[in-house]
Amino acid sequence: MSVNKKTEVSKGLRSLLSNIEKTNNPAERNQLVKELTHSIAMISPDQIETNPFQPRTEFDTNQLMELAKSIKISGLIQPITVRSLGGNRYQLISGERRLRASKMAGIREVPAYVRVANDQEMLEMALVENIQRADLNALEIAISYQRLMDECNLTHEALSDRVGKDRSTVTNYVRLLKLPPQIQASIKEGGLTMGHARALAGVDNLPLQLRLFKETVDRSLSVRNLEQLIRSYQSIEKQPSAGSKAAEITPEIRKIRDQLSREMGAKVEIRREKSGKGTLVFNFSTDDEFNFLVSKMLGDN
Repeated sequence: MSVNKKTEVSKGLRSLLSNIEKTNNPAERNQLVKELTHSIAMISPDQIETNPFQPRTEFDTNQLMELAKSIKISGLIQPITVRSLGGNRYQLISGERRLRASKMAGIREVPAYVRVANDQEMLEMALVENIQRADLNALEIAISYQRLMDECNLTHEALSDRVGKDRSTVTNYVRLLKLPPQIQASIKEGGLTMGHARALAGVDNLPLQLRLFKETVDRSLSVRNLEQLIRSYQSIEKQPSAGSKAAEITPEIRKIRDQLSREMGAKVEIRREKSGKGTLVFNFSTDDEFNFLVSKMLGDN
């Protein structure tokens, strides 16, 4: 599902749409629709009308601005889907949040899948067939799953039946599409494995998610090491306040402890006595984590 040069895509798209409109042969039309289903066109946002049946009308401005910033840096990774209205005009089917953020980012063209009317059954068949290919990366599979659910009105359960996968497998793939564009781009380029992506998708804190992504890439962390690092952060958040020492830690000290943990990428403990004496402990699980902590303290990176 790679994007070709813009001029080639535009000519190919116009030709496909024109031939679909002209043919009365069902078999030929199905073949043309199948080709169109797997084509990605670059379309100006100004040529795309919003969907009047879009159930969602309100979007979080801050989230849109964050997505726009990511799109400006990494581009729009997941194409939107539009319906051809003829005359270089299109109507949005799915992806309004991505389209709005692209406009905010000043993107002149967005990648889009183009559909024609009454191609529902052919679309589903073509997408299911495409998913069976062996050369798709995890993000391409996730995009195909989401398209099936959005455009063919399938639930996770119905989709899992169509593609012959467990529901949990389908859910894990679809969650990848909630990752920031720069992480999605790394998955697409092979920089992150499905295991890395699944672990990062389980982190709800966006700044922490991006920090973990950067550390994973910079330190070439294995999936196991990434999972250990995530657990160390989670243990800090869930650290119980048991015993007299824990009770003595003030909110200000707790805030400093958490800031140190995020900055150092490791679990940090602060133990204090009433006299003011105490200890500051940095925890690590592997030699790599130890070396990373030492380099951070010495300012080597």
